Formats: sequence, C-alpha cells, structure tokens
Amino acid sequence: MLSVQQLQINGRRDDLLPATSLQVRRGELLLVAGEGQDQRTALALALSGRMKPSNGVLSWDTTTKTKKVRLASALVDSPGVNEPEQHLSVRDLVTEDLSLIPRRYRGALLSKPWLKVNSFEDIAGLWIEQIPAARRLELLTALALADPATDLLVVDSPDRHSADSAAWLPRLQALASDAGRPLAVVAVVAALPDNWTGAAAVIGNSVTHPPEPEADAAHTEPKPAASVDPRPAAEPQPTAVEPKAKHAVEPATEETLDTPAVPQAAADPESENLQRTAK
Repeated sequence: MLSVQQLQINGRRDDLLPATSLQVRRGELLLVAGEGQDQRTALALALSGRMKPSNGVLSWDTTTKTKKVRLASALVDSPGVNEPEQHLSVRDLVTEDLSLIPRRYRGALLSKPWLKVNSFEDIAGLWIEQIPAARRLELLTALALADPATDLLVVDSPDRHSADSAAWLPRLQALASDAGRPLAVVAVVAALPDNWTGAAAVIGNSVTHPPEPEADAAHTEPKPAASVDPRPAAEPQPTAVEPKAKHAVEPATEETLDTPAVPQAAADPESENLQRTAK
C-alpha cells in the first residue's frame, strides 16, 4: 500500500506541492485532482520516488526509503520529464525504453519481438504524435510494466491528451483490477471525470490554514463613554423682554414736540365711547 501523509515540496515563492495526504492499495485506482501542471508533476515525481519531499511522510508497504519506492514504481508520461519526444517513432521509443529495464529482465534489445508479443505491430512505424490518446497510454503503460518489479504505477496528467475520459480511464481501471498482476495505480489529473465514483483525492487537501487574526481592538472593544457632567446643563434662558404698558406713550419725536397735542376725545372717538361704557 502507498501511504502519504502531509507530503509537501517547497518552491521558490509558493509551495511547489502544497501539503497532500492520500493512500492507495494494490488492486485500486486512485485519481488525484490538481489545477496546476507544476503541482501535478511534482506530486507524480514524489509519489514515484523521483523527488524528495520537503516535509511529510511517504511509505510503500513497510518502507519509507525513497530508493525502495523508486524501484517499486514507474512514472508514466510525465510532461517535461519522461514523456516521449514527438520526433521518435514507436519502434525507436520501444528500443529506448527497453534499454532502461534491468538486464536480467529485458532480454535482447530488440523492439520487433516486443511489439509483436504486446500487439503493437500496427503502430510500429508511426510517430509518437500520430498515435491516438488511448493507444498512446496503452503503449506507455505496457513499457512501464515490462519491468516485473513494478507494483506502483503513477500516471501524470493522462487527460491532457483528450478531454474524453474514455481515452484513459478504462485502461487504468483494467490495470488496477488485473487479478494476475494487481497494481496500485495513481493518476494525477486536472479534474475528476463526472462519472467517477471511485477513490479520489485533491492536491493540497492537508493544508492547514492559520487562525484568522483577531479584529482590531479599536473595532471590537466598546469605546469608553464620554465623561458627563453630573450637574444638569443650564437651559438657555430667553432674553427678557420688558412688556410695554398697554397705553405706553411712544417717545416723542421732533414733530410731536412742535405739534400741539390733540385732545384724546377728538383723536379717538371710539375710545371715548368705550370709556363711557366701562363707567
């Protein structure tokens, strides 16, 4: 069983691989989703023992030694790492890959017998770029399994060659469920297929987020109440206006001083009537 706990790889600025945890057993296919190609490739390299993680624990069966993991695993079609060059023919690719297998397993370095035994004669003369996505994956996984010591298969971004999961998912399911040679298969993909109901994980699923900083005390603590003078504030008093007498005499002007006074009765006959009535 492959077990990974908080596997993390440092990058120049951000984490090349954020903390990720997963596990997969023999006879099982695990799909791991990740948005960035760099993250997917970093995870594939770490799971296959090709890159040493900065933190975390990776174990295969009972060992945590990177060399043991590398010997038991095969990295398939990793972009920029071991993907086949487009100018190679299938025949040349087979010859090249067979040369990497330990001598005691590879036999003669001849591609023709291998192509015939594994039913790839129909594409032997094609360039790598001419091979359909499904056929390409069949070829590359068959070459990886030419080494009988391989028990763990790590496939990097098989969905980049076709948007249709039927081009790669059935092949990986068949390899994982092969009773004659049960494998632990991990496929690192950009997104999980809509119809996938099997084991799955997400890159960065073990990232621990730091607690949010406490709100500024100025915003959380109530402001102290303003000091209030216990004495009641003096209410503004209206400006005192001295009422005039009902019959106050207007101040004399120059005209009134020179003009002789008119008798009250003659000036205001109504007033004289009111006075008589009041008597």
